[in-house]
Amino acid sequence: MIEIYGLKKIYDNRVEALKKITAKILRKRTAIIGRNGAGKTTLIRILSTQLMPTSGYALINGLNILKDEEEIRKKVSCIPQEARPVGLLTPYEHILIYLTARGYSFKNASEEARKALKDVNLWENRNTPADELSGGMKRKLFVAMALASNAELVFLDEPTTGLDPLSRLEVWTAIKGLGSDLVLTTHYMEEAQSLADELIFMEDGTIIKQGTAEEVLSEFKGKVRVESRKPVESWKRAGGLYIKYVDSEEAHEYVKMGYDVKQITLEDLFLKYGVEIES
Repeated sequence: MIEIYGLKKIYDNRVEALKKITAKILRKRTAIIGRNGAGKTTLIRILSTQLMPTSGYALINGLNILKDEEEIRKKVSCIPQEARPVGLLTPYEHILIYLTARGYSFKNASEEARKALKDVNLWENRNTPADELSGGMKRKLFVAMALASNAELVFLDEPTTGLDPLSRLEVWTAIKGLGSDLVLTTHYMEEAQSLADELIFMEDGTIIKQGTAEEVLSEFKGKVRVESRKPVESWKRAGGLYIKYVDSEEAHEYVKMGYDVKQITLEDLFLKYGVEIES
């Protein structure tokens, strides 16, 4: 369980990335969703003891991030978004070095590396220099490192950003193989729903919604989204679209008027709570 109490972070450039967040994360797999700048990465970095908050604190399974950081680091594994493999090292060598640094014996590290690489379908590439791996394989390598660590809790920051659809599916499969508790950040709504059983929606340094997909979308129950590519007075602008939410019983009237009508998805959280998105 992760308990967050009044977490606030103000960077040196006076940007307030987190605004006194208080929350509890109780489920085994949680996805934090939100736009760039919402505070997702800052929150992950603080919870994984990579970054000090300006104020507030959090407990990771009862351990305080401000006082028990060394103990927490033994129990968690964090793969940041900007993580890049060392070009000359092979996948096998990456995991071996990572695990021995975490205190594994060489024998145990070797066994766990072998198992993890097989789990993510990278065993045949175990001796290939990282520079020769595809983007999807590189991301799978980091998931394999998290797998091999057997950490109680794994943090993954946007694990599939920039990957093609096939590589993304491969990484999803690898992530689903994690036995650890999981907190991940993502821009992809399908990814959030596929990998997590709890969602946290962040906007402008605060948590707007938290719960299952059904719970965070409860305010849209019985609604549909109507879209127009031409400006409509009082409709919300989102990129090149103008949108409005109406009861599903009214949908046919808008179809008759030539508007597009869409089913509600997690993207509607962004459309409703985000500021206007430029096209």
